[in-house]
Amino acid sequence: MEEKPYFCPNCRANRIKFNLIASTSLQMLKDAYSGQVVEQEDPTVIAEVEPMIQCRVCNFSGNEMRFIKQAEREPRFENVTTPMS
Repeated sequence: MEEKPYFCPNCRANRIKFNLIASTSLQMLKDAYSGQVVEQEDPTVIAEVEPMIQCRVCNFSGNEMRFIKQAEREPRFENVTTPMS
């Protein structure tokens, strides 16, 4: 995950509330007749080439680069106030 600003390309209102979506793998053995889980291991995270990001305002999901590129196209500038002399 890159340390760059995000901006939702869908709703174009959110710059701060996001979810990082990760995939996991869960190994298990099931009984062939009952379907009951007999053995289960701890979940492991599947490495992603590029993380998936979800906007918490409109629920749009996309790869991280879409959110970064949208923030670069419409940058947010800090308001710097200077004291009047």
